[in-house]
Amino acid sequence: MAVHRVAVLALDGVTPLDLAIPAQIFTARPETPYEMTLCALDARVATSAGFALVADGGLDEVRAADTVIVPGFEPLLPLPDAVLDALTEARDGGRRVVSICTGAFALAAAGVLDGLHATTHWKHIDEFELAFPAVTVDRDVLYVDEGEVLTSAGVCCGIDLCLHIVRRDLGAEAANQLARGLVAAPHRDGGQAQYVPAPVAVAGEASLSGTRGWALQRLGEPLTLRVLARHAGVSQRTFMRRFTEETGTTPLQWLLNARLGRAREMLETTKLSVDQVARDCGLGTATNLRLHFRRALDTTPTAYRRTFARSTSDSPAPR
Repeated sequence: MAVHRVAVLALDGVTPLDLAIPAQIFTARPETPYEMTLCALDARVATSAGFALVADGGLDEVRAADTVIVPGFEPLLPLPDAVLDALTEARDGGRRVVSICTGAFALAAAGVLDGLHATTHWKHIDEFELAFPAVTVDRDVLYVDEGEVLTSAGVCCGIDLCLHIVRRDLGAEAANQLARGLVAAPHRDGGQAQYVPAPVAVAGEASLSGTRGWALQRLGEPLTLRVLARHAGVSQRTFMRRFTEETGTTPLQWLLNARLGRAREMLETTKLSVDQVARDCGLGTATNLRLHFRRALDTTPTAYRRTFARSTSDSPAPR
């Protein structure tokens, strides 16, 4: 596989957790093409947690990278002109530019987000929208994919975005293997709400995670809201409310995303026909599978398989 250089640009006041996400996901591994470098304006970088980091690379490595990722930082503005210039040059040079959490403030200040949709941490979204009127703000999403410019919402949404990038580059199987190694949640679509009212079950209430796990083992079966609520032992109305509170999405949208994820992995790892894949993942027919692939991925199952199917040749390099 061709090496894909990832520059993680740590700004003064960088949030350690935001920084750790891309550093962990894009660290060099035999099975992936990524080569990650921690970059900064100066070798020593202060963090928002009160300790300092030492960066191996500078802005030259940012300009030379294939993907540039800016983790969240505080305070948000102003930023040195050298940093803004490096981000602008990276984007103008056709590099992929990514932000996690409040890193979107740096991308917007550099003009990288002008005319695009973007998101950031929900606590700072009003401030962001006011400061950057040229950016269309998506408030209630985990991340936004604008092709070669991607932004995530707060903190852990960066995990979803980075795994989404791996999924785009290397396919669902590679992303799922990384997620399992990180003990991360299964794939979450970017359109889910970033602010989940009850991310942890209230004391005395049973989480619906058991029902979600049960459903993931039965995606090929007809799973209706009635069936899911019966398994959870609650009414359909209660199930719908609690499911949305826990996941930020509806049960049927969650099921569709899970089935598409299963279909992608089956297309990569098996030689089953598109009709059989559609039946086994619960989407019924090849026509229905093609419809949802076109809507969600802007491609067809056959084209997806051609790009990501496991073979004796090298895996596809990131695009």
